[in-house]
Amino acid sequence: MSAKDAFRAGRLEHLREVLQADVAARKYWGASIRIAQHGEELAHFVVGHADEAQQIPLRDDTVFSIFSVTKAFVNVLILRAIELGRIALTTKVSDIIPEFSGPPRERATIYHFLTHTNGLPGVWETKPGLAFDDLSEMVASVVALVHGASEPGSRCDYSPMANHILLGEVLRRTDPEGRSINEIFEQDLLIPLGMDDTRLGLRAHMRPRHVMPDFRGVVPVLHRSTQNDDPNGIFLAERHEAVWMGAASTAQDMGRFAEMLRRGGELDGVRILSPAMLRLARRNHTGDFPNELYKAAALRNGYEVPPAYLGLGFSVRGTRIVKHQFGTLTSPETFGNYGAGSTEFWIDPELDATFVGLSTGLLPQGPNIDRFQRLSDIVVSALS
Repeated sequence: MSAKDAFRAGRLEHLREVLQADVAARKYWGASIRIAQHGEELAHFVVGHADEAQQIPLRDDTVFSIFSVTKAFVNVLILRAIELGRIALTTKVSDIIPEFSGPPRERATIYHFLTHTNGLPGVWETKPGLAFDDLSEMVASVVALVHGASEPGSRCDYSPMANHILLGEVLRRTDPEGRSINEIFEQDLLIPLGMDDTRLGLRAHMRPRHVMPDFRGVVPVLHRSTQNDDPNGIFLAERHEAVWMGAASTAQDMGRFAEMLRRGGELDGVRILSPAMLRLARRNHTGDFPNELYKAAALRNGYEVPPAYLGLGFSVRGTRIVKHQFGTLTSPETFGNYGAGSTEFWIDPELDATFVGLSTGLLPQGPNIDRFQRLSDIVVSALS
């Protein structure tokens, strides 16, 4: 073994030990971490359990609820719709959804929605007790209750739900075949990429391997479904339309999604996006704006407020050395997405590498950023 290979093996083994130490310290219950470079899987570590009681060991094919990583699927489908000429970055969302009227929100474009600069407040729910199953009901709720708080383009305020409810509706209303959002997800993205364990909802073959999220008191919002009585029942529903946070997936499937992005929009002969679109999407489009949601987290946790560093639907590493879930050693155009204190993926174009991290036992924002920053830096040190 060469010195370089020995160093890499040592760093990857160190990563496994760090994961094991975190789980032993009860920082979170378990994790499934997949690392690849140049299209070759270098490691897939599965550590810990699905539950605090340590009764359900994680497996390499465990199905996780991936929260806001779901938004990445909507984002890619929106970018695809732009390439197909169905919409443009300059299209006003109100042109597609006329009931989304009234200044200043009616001036917000697809570009503003992808970059979270549309002027809407970052709400976690439109009203208490609303079930999340039906996209039409959620659109009506956003239209009625979420109004513009600032001029589009004047600030960056990450939208936990409203943005992607409306972007999902844009996909549905501009689809030439009039398909449902589930059909669009499956037929245009998930099935072509061979992501058989990824769906909006738990299909029968996924259910036995699914781990129910353990919120540990860090997410006050409930996630109701009309299909059951659980207060977070959307994560148990077989099929739903919660396009902003409701998908379930595995580390392998998310690895395939990340590989498609690493390869410039193509995987196994199936092209989803063009390289030109991804080059544009992984640039910083929010300048020095802070992300208002993470500004609050930074102030609470006592560290410098970082720039938002948002691309077209993706979080971007950026150029400054600041707290970041993608680490401090990844290259500036590293891009990806993350979700609710538990999940993330990134692609580093310079290293030609991908990282997928799915975990159980949600962490608050500050400790979660610290956790993934630390893990990402260890990974990059092994790949350089």
